[in-house]
Amino acid sequence: MILISACLCGINCKYNGKNNLNEKIESLLKKENVMVICPEQLGGLPTPRTPNEIWGGTGKEVLSGEAKVLNKDKADSTHCFIKGAEEVLKLAKMVNIEYIILKSKSPSCGKGIIYDGTFSGRKIQGNGVTAELLINNGFKVVTEIEYLNSL
Repeated sequence: MILISACLCGINCKYNGKNNLNEKIESLLKKENVMVICPEQLGGLPTPRTPNEIWGGTGKEVLSGEAKVLNKDKADSTHCFIKGAEEVLKLAKMVNIEYIILKSKSPSCGKGIIYDGTFSGRKIQGNGVTAELLINNGFKVVTEIEYLNSL
């Protein structure tokens, strides 16, 4: 089974109520055993919602309590991001996951590179909250870019 960020499959769950449809990834729904997830919705955030970024670190620091996830209005969304990551981890443990495709640069799903918390478009090295938790629990996580480059 493959776990995929729902926005990549055309589900309108992005902060702005839109999606990040990638037709090659969406085609996996017809060929593979797939489960789609949105950690931010699983954590209780609405769609649409104010954009969020990790402030003071990366997903690693959010999980250790050293950083926070704040929205553009500076409201703290940390609890929702951690809850969403924990719910995705629960789902991943329930089924035999081969690998997980997550949306790059997201404060939840980003792997390797995320936005820096200033809402300026600058990026830093690190993982989003969900990606970090899944990797720490031994799951193979790739971004949609890594997946497409492997084809």
